[in-house]
Amino acid sequence: MKQFQPVSFLLAIFAVIAIMAIGIFIAEQSMAGIIVSIVALFVICGIGFARKKRMREKGML
Repeated sequence: MKQFQPVSFLLAIFAVIAIMAIGIFIAEQSMAGIIVSIVALFVICGIGFARKKRMREKGML
């Protein structure tokens, strides 16, 4: 079994929160909130994928 990685876990939690926020802002019909949530989701996922790539290149995965 792989070792628990708290940073990756937190990034996944933040991505889920951003997805939930998109739904909430759609319900509230807040265009600014929707856009901010989508941008946050892309940033969080980008950080996660970049981190995973660096770890794979270092042989840590």
